[in-house]
Amino acid sequence: AVVPVTSPTTRADVESISMVVGKNPSPLAATLELPPGTLPVLASRIKMGQTSDVMAVVKPKSGLFSTTKEVKVTIGGCGG
Repeated sequence: AVVPVTSPTTRADVESISMVVGKNPSPLAATLELPPGTLPVLASRIKMGQTSDVMAVVKPKSGLFSTTKEVKVTIGGCGG
């Protein structure tokens, strides 16, 4: 399934935002390098083979921060 994801953040000085899908064969789904002064939002569509935790990792100058949310993938989009 192709799943829309968005990862906005209120942190200042964000250098990059990444999306990691734990159960995908290649877990790193997206990385966005941000030039200074750019609005720190990653919006994309990622391919997922099954229900999995999706982690957003934000890298400001002060370190790494992450959050995780389970995203359910249904066959045929009918809740199966």
